[in-house]
Amino acid sequence: MDVRTHARGVVFTLRGELDFDSVVQLHEATAEELGRAGKSPVVADCAGLAFCDSSGIGGLLRLYQRLSAQDRALRLAAVPASVARLFALTGLDQLFSVHPDVDQALGAGTDGPGADGAADGREAPLDEGCSA
Repeated sequence: MDVRTHARGVVFTLRGELDFDSVVQLHEATAEELGRAGKSPVVADCAGLAFCDSSGIGGLLRLYQRLSAQDRALRLAAVPASVARLFALTGLDQLFSVHPDVDQALGAGTDGPGADGAADGREAPLDEGCSA
């Protein structure tokens, strides 16, 4: 997992499988960021994500909750269709702020109220504009 800091936020690049074994890496990588002060958003770049199981979903939910407690946003970018279907089946497509790419995810929330995660302010539905 790569971690990049941008002027507009932090990007975690997810690759391969987000499952029981790899979710530990997600929490270790995000722990340092969660310890920092500030309100910058965290973007999970999912373009290289091939698979996500219930452990991966739980890991993303825990990260979302921890960031929300800090009044920070978790934004997902470039979610592959197979993972998008999983989010739709579990209702997480109503919770996560999903964007077609990292640049749009980093720029989200700057266009006014509701632009960051509210159902009516999503940049793109999970099942459109996202490819593996």
